[in-house]
Amino acid sequence: MQKLAIIADIHGNVAALEAVLADIRALGVADIVNLGDCVSGPLWPRETMAVLQQLALPTVRGNHDRWLAEIDRARMGPSDAFAFDQLTPAQITSLGRLPPELRLDLDVLAVHGRPSSDVEYLLEDVADGRLLAATADRLDPRLGGFGAAVVLCGHSHQARVVRTPANVLIVNPGSVGCPGYLDPTPPAHVSEAGSPHARYGLLQQTESGWRVDLIAIAYDWSAASRRAAENGRDEWARALATGFLAEPAAAGAAGPP
Repeated sequence: MQKLAIIADIHGNVAALEAVLADIRALGVADIVNLGDCVSGPLWPRETMAVLQQLALPTVRGNHDRWLAEIDRARMGPSDAFAFDQLTPAQITSLGRLPPELRLDLDVLAVHGRPSSDVEYLLEDVADGRLLAATADRLDPRLGGFGAAVVLCGHSHQARVVRTPANVLIVNPGSVGCPGYLDPTPPAHVSEAGSPHARYGLLQQTESGWRVDLIAIAYDWSAASRRAAENGRDEWARALATGFLAEPAAAGAAGPP
């Protein structure tokens, strides 16, 4: 396999996306897979969609991509509603029609959350209002018997590489455009990258085994933070500028939902 760039959870942050794409091009990497949650957020959903449509990348449907196509506008969270209002009906339909998983070759499976669910975490559990690394014994059952040497996932916005007891390599590249969020769905919890960088991953099969690089790219996150604040999302503005959020009890409704 040639080098494969892995992007996920752009959430409408076209500035972060363009920085990541420029870095991928500079490395001479031609193949990119997108693990979903493309446009939802108070940033640049229309511009992000235009870039993605031009690239026509292999793309997995994220939970927010699905919700944009399936949920009535009046019932959407603020991030989805903002994106919905910026996109055309055809664009929204195209997001809903993305596949829930992609088999890139015999060895690599791409999903958004887990193979069986786009809203459940694969590598994390929720504890005390935060995402914590799941114990090793919980990982293989979550894969549901899907045969693959490597599973690519997003959803948690946490960049991690883990090998399961059954010798499956799981790679989460982190989030391109949303370094921190609060999910208010019980149990409410935060995800924090700890820095505002745009993140992606590189996967390559070598003679000695699979190589994974987790990459953090600087971009103008101050502009992204200002954009979120201008659109009335101060909690997004803080996360974009710092990579951190307040505790769920103090943060209010935040993040991708």
